[in-house]
Amino acid sequence: MSQSLTNDIRNLSRRRFITSSAAGMAAVLAGKSVLFAAQAKRKFRVALIGCGGRGNGALENCFEAAEILGVELEVVATHDWFKNRAVATGKKYNVPESRCFDGANGYKNLLDTNAEIVLMAASPNFRPVHFDAAVRAGKHVFMEKPVAVDPPGGRKVIAAGEIARQKGLAVVAGTQRRHQAAYQRIQHAVERGAIGEIASGAVWWCGGALWYKTRDPNESDADYMIRNWVSFTEMSGDHIVEQHVHNLDVANWYTGRTPTSALGFGGRARRKTGNQFDFFSIDFDYGDGCRIHSMCRQINGTDGGVREFFRGTQGETWGSGGLKAAKEIAVPEFPDRNPYVQEHVNLLQSIMAGNPINEAHNVATSTLTAIMGRIAAYTGKLVRWRDVVDNESSPYYNLTLKPTAEDFETGEVVAPPDDIAAVPGRA
Repeated sequence: MSQSLTNDIRNLSRRRFITSSAAGMAAVLAGKSVLFAAQAKRKFRVALIGCGGRGNGALENCFEAAEILGVELEVVATHDWFKNRAVATGKKYNVPESRCFDGANGYKNLLDTNAEIVLMAASPNFRPVHFDAAVRAGKHVFMEKPVAVDPPGGRKVIAAGEIARQKGLAVVAGTQRRHQAAYQRIQHAVERGAIGEIASGAVWWCGGALWYKTRDPNESDADYMIRNWVSFTEMSGDHIVEQHVHNLDVANWYTGRTPTSALGFGGRARRKTGNQFDFFSIDFDYGDGCRIHSMCRQINGTDGGVREFFRGTQGETWGSGGLKAAKEIAVPEFPDRNPYVQEHVNLLQSIMAGNPINEAHNVATSTLTAIMGRIAAYTGKLVRWRDVVDNESSPYYNLTLKPTAEDFETGEVVAPPDDIAAVPGRA
């Protein structure tokens, strides 16, 4: 590989970034783009499901994207399990309290409004139901990762994504690395053979514990699980699904396929609430001799690391840089801005261009990859991809975590006991 290409990918200079970004921004703000000139005053009507930190962050990112593109946004509705959170977000954007919905069924009221785009950031167990309903209501969607906590939920998202495609609806997911210039450059080169065929790799998300909420003795099981959703597998999928899905998504993206099987282990020793593991170590077999090791941990006072590494038959690379290859690949420029904003830029652009982006299948299969790894660790068994997507006779195909999103709607929520987690095998 030529030194110039290596420099392009590994050492994109700050001056080049500022110059190219400024030039691109000037063109957009000047309103000279043929694509957007006639739509410069367009206003999008947006609604938000899930008014926590990530939901409010996604809404702010969407407004930043609209400013970049020279369009307007109007927030027409909010929804959260807790009324006060829906109202608090609504007040920021002058949404009448009558359109700040709450409870398990409030998302249905939100979908009855004139919102064109729905942003989804409730806990992941609700995502399949919310996404399916939004698509059937004809809404464009931005949804945070992960998009399910069990195999039936992942398949539901895939099916709804196909309906969205047929309806011409845009779907963007919160796997922001796919919208991040550093990753896009490396993936572009890898896909075109810069390191040959990927033969092995490793992906990590190791860091400290997340927040947790101790139980108020007067609160319901439903309220407790929603306030403490990052502690319960039934709500988040466990951290291999909720957090590490980012790295597994990169592995799927770079290899161009999903793994054929997973085998691994994990355990729990430090957590105070819920039923999740503290760590996972999974071997993913991607077929054709390619194996990728996955490691994630949430334990305070331990060394961390969030990264990906791939070795090919003709070179190697880290996920976002450090490409070492023998084959020279021409790498185009990609928008080099905050990827949390860029994903919304891409969403709005695709709607305006009449060519809606659809990331439902990608994020669903990456979520199912993580779910497959979690099942392998919880059970101590080899779990095959076909067990979660195709093989109806597999015990994992219809493995459904309860309480489900539907249970929250019917009021039949019973929280699992704290500090009792899966134990594979036998003595």
